[in-house]
Amino acid sequence: MVVSFFSTVTAFIAAYPHLAYAVVLLLALSESIPVIGVFIPGTAAILAVSALVPTGIVKLLPLLGAATAGAIIGDGLSFWIGHRYHREILERWPLNRHPDLITRSEAFFARHGDKSVFIARFTPGVRAFIPLIAGMLRMSVMRFYVANILSALVWAPSHVLPAVFVGAAFGMFGAAAKPLAILFVLIVFVIWAMIRLVRFALHHGPEFVSGLSDWLRRRAAANPSRWSRFAFDLLDPARPDMRGVTLLALLLIGSAWLFLGILEDVVSSDPLVRADTAIYQALQDLRTLPGDSVMLAITELGDTYVVMAITIAVLLWLVWRRAWRSAAYWLAAVAGASALNTVIKVTLHRARPTELFYTGWSAFSFPSGHSTVNLVLYGFLALLIGREVRPAWRLPVAFTALSFALLIAFSRVYLGAHWFSDAVGGLAFGTAWVAVLGLFYVRKPAQPVGAVYLMVVSCLALMLVGGANVYRHHSLDVERYAVNRVMPTMMAGDWWSSGWQRLPARRIDLTGEIEEPLTVQWAGDLPAIRQDLQDKGWRLPATWTSSNALGWLIATTRPVELPVTPHLSSGRLPSLTLVLQDSAAPDDSRFVLRLWDADVELVDRNPSPVWIGSVVKERVARPLSLFTIAWAQADANTPRDTMAQMLRSGRVATRPDSDAGADWDGGVLLLRDRTNSVK
Repeated sequence: MVVSFFSTVTAFIAAYPHLAYAVVLLLALSESIPVIGVFIPGTAAILAVSALVPTGIVKLLPLLGAATAGAIIGDGLSFWIGHRYHREILERWPLNRHPDLITRSEAFFARHGDKSVFIARFTPGVRAFIPLIAGMLRMSVMRFYVANILSALVWAPSHVLPAVFVGAAFGMFGAAAKPLAILFVLIVFVIWAMIRLVRFALHHGPEFVSGLSDWLRRRAAANPSRWSRFAFDLLDPARPDMRGVTLLALLLIGSAWLFLGILEDVVSSDPLVRADTAIYQALQDLRTLPGDSVMLAITELGDTYVVMAITIAVLLWLVWRRAWRSAAYWLAAVAGASALNTVIKVTLHRARPTELFYTGWSAFSFPSGHSTVNLVLYGFLALLIGREVRPAWRLPVAFTALSFALLIAFSRVYLGAHWFSDAVGGLAFGTAWVAVLGLFYVRKPAQPVGAVYLMVVSCLALMLVGGANVYRHHSLDVERYAVNRVMPTMMAGDWWSSGWQRLPARRIDLTGEIEEPLTVQWAGDLPAIRQDLQDKGWRLPATWTSSNALGWLIATTRPVELPVTPHLSSGRLPSLTLVLQDSAAPDDSRFVLRLWDADVELVDRNPSPVWIGSVVKERVARPLSLFTIAWAQADANTPRDTMAQMLRSGRVATRPDSDAGADWDGGVLLLRDRTNSVK
């Protein structure tokens, strides 16, 4: 699914490269607009487009020109707004909602003067506000544009060229280049999203937790007890580490809520569990030998041997430093997480996605042991180090630890060792465990643990033992975790009689929601049924080009001429989509057929794949005659019967165990290539 989606996007960019240049210009411009530039991931999108330069889809010089022009125009627009409206613009929405950024930007400008326009281009956070501040403070227009243009001429190549080199490096992998590039983008996106989430929590969390702590302190004061005294002391606003306590409390609340929600879905088989299958199949489509090698090395760095080695090394260091309390908490963190993880696994007995080499308690899936224990290992290690280093180093230490734990968790899902919910549940449980122990640990003044040397000890243990573990097990793990691409088979006669009932009855989207019934099954090659249906009036849908997409904004476009929204089934895009004009209401509705690979092969006289699909009737509406919207009718019987009348070689069979109702009678149209007909 991910590969096909990426191919569709790159094909669209190749057909309309001028739109890519326009998007890069707008993204570069938006990063210089106050407030908007803080939240739009313009740099990430520009890097992604730049990586396509080696393929020839986009050209280097126009791309550099678009990025440079967008940066200059964006800063110029922000400068003009500040020059025109002065400080009164700061009192208007949305700028009045971000006084902290304004204060930081004014301090930045006061510290660097006119040079701040150049420097801020490369400084996250204040970048979008410095041109505004420069205009408010009446900076010379000539000096501003000199700094603006020079910074843009440096900024654009510094962002575009590295991505070009990365794209060229991926090209060396040949056919594996595209899946590897997509995998790289996914990893970067996950880490970027987590960083943004942590920053959001740091910005908005203290206010929420402050109100919660005030309520808890009032409750503790009204009910004297040992636990109330603990809460009263912990939530004392006069504590010097109150910000850290607030963050730990926020992490505990959020991670516990997330873990319990995932646990409920796992127990009750809610949509998240069905989404696991879609995500699993999507990631398996990305697997390549180079990608497997990288992910295997990451997962091997999170193996039990490596975790034990780092745990023992850190424990010995803390004992040598006579930091007895820190040593006890460290041991309780790692050992407790491992024990609790095993208890939950044994209690739930959830099976892994595939049968690997795991035995005993390790054979169970939820929550992921790698995700849980490594999050606790590096999370609590970051807590020990962060209490002793300078405040400026705390966030880099935390982000490094979090990123490594996320990579290990992602590798488990990529390799098919765990479901997506296993990994996320393990991360949530590990975070909650670190937060619980952290709240008790920070009650007393920090013991000196030698943060710098502690980092050196843990890194040495990781490199030595982790490297040895990768060296010893990598070749064996390549075979153990190899993709099992064996296609299930079925006799053509068995499929025609009753085997078709083993295939899914309804479509499941990427979020795990159960959608429309799958009322069509085809045994044969796609070109054959496509040609047969086209001979009977069906047609390929309009492609998603810029001009065709505008058809949705024109109330006079006929439904059959509109592009079709791609639907996912268990993580895959349809392999074939066709549309048919509704002869009864050509201006108001159309029929849409989508077929997906069923991952089943018939092995009779002529081996052939099986495809499952849905045929629906989409009705359109034109509110106020300004634009067009479409939605699928709930009735699944009429579209199926319409198609059956066109293809009389098939038959409609009824599922005996279907959830038949007014909208669907449980019938499925079975179609087969004549060469596979069974007499």
